[in-house]
Amino acid sequence: MDDRGLNPDGTIAREGALDRVPAAFAPVVETARARISAAFGPERLHSAYLYGSVPRGTAVAGVSDLDVQLALYEEPTEADRAAARETEAALDRDLPQIDGAGILLSSTGTLLSERERHDLGFFVACLCTPLLGPDLGAELPPYRPTSLLARETNGDLSLLLPGWRARTGDRTLGRRVGRRLVRTGFTLVMPRWGGWTSDLDRSAALFGGFYPDRAEQMRLAVEAGRSPSPDPAVLDLLIGDLAPWLAAEYTAVHGAKTPR
Repeated sequence: MDDRGLNPDGTIAREGALDRVPAAFAPVVETARARISAAFGPERLHSAYLYGSVPRGTAVAGVSDLDVQLALYEEPTEADRAAARETEAALDRDLPQIDGAGILLSSTGTLLSERERHDLGFFVACLCTPLLGPDLGAELPPYRPTSLLARETNGDLSLLLPGWRARTGDRTLGRRVGRRLVRTGFTLVMPRWGGWTSDLDRSAALFGGFYPDRAEQMRLAVEAGRSPSPDPAVLDLLIGDLAPWLAAEYTAVHGAKTPR
């Protein structure tokens, strides 16, 4: 992987690996592996993946959360979602190294579908690290930092705004909003920069190089993405000012995401 997160042929390199997991998080990974296997079993679970700071090697004990993507043989059921919630709660309760756990559920059919080729497919192939089972990334194409990829991964910000506005008093929303705005800001400029990163600080810095007038707001989004501010004005600023501007600029530059 070069400095822009690319392979020698210019395609986006997979950014995580199990051998990059910090030593403090090795027990977290093994516990997650065992509990996911027990909760879903081979009849439901095709494969499991880690993503985020833990497989990237940047996780901080007591601060970082654990992010997991599961690929099920069939579409997730309510029972599957309940099992995921129970597993999330147990991991968060029993593992002091993490501040929360999140488990995403998708079917293998959805992850490999043509309509998700540049969204969930890219997510699995480039941003997820195999933990259990066969790697679906081997069945997906290589990806490049194009406008198509930008549009399909983050081109739906405008659809999230009404829900965010309805929850502006919910402090727990801050981390989700902050991370999403940083990701969207980075992918807005990604094709012009010509590379890939998931690092929040670098993403914000690259965005600020193209949009200096919004750089300070994006830095606030980084801070919210790590630890939501107790000041409600920060979340109001992100949702009320940065987010709608970003959604409009994104559509102007890359177009709207393909309807699902």
